[in-house]
Amino acid sequence: MKQLTRYLLGLAALLFAASVPAQQSQDFGDYVVHYNALNTNLIQPEVAQAYGIVRSSNRALLNVTVLKKMMDTPGTPVSAKVTASGTNLTGQRREIEVREIKESGSAVYYVGQFPVHNLETYVFDILVAVEGEPEPLEVRFRQQFYTE
Repeated sequence: MKQLTRYLLGLAALLFAASVPAQQSQDFGDYVVHYNALNTNLIQPEVAQAYGIVRSSNRALLNVTVLKKMMDTPGTPVSAKVTASGTNLTGQRREIEVREIKESGSAVYYVGQFPVHNLETYVFDILVAVEGEPEPLEVRFRQQFYTE
């Protein structure tokens, strides 16, 4: 149990605290979507193994979290249907298979892995369909990756 807690805290720290400079968010009224992408070799080996993430300088991880705004709190994680794709600057589009990770304590993350090349830039398009909302939340961001 202690080891599982350490893994969960490590993943949370990795996906949020350790990547704060790359952490981005977009406000949608009642919801905030947090998103980032990073090379998987930056993930601690124990955390990667616990979550089935392949560590490599030539692989990246897209991370998305959806929070419902709640007064006097950072927000409550909510489940959603998340789809994502990335298009590099030469126009090659890659669908990113996104899977949900639920942790005890109600944390919910959506992660997807994909290959990258040195200096490759992706424009990500993310659709977040929250149950009960009439339209999906749309996020677009751009990121360059370094593999060497």
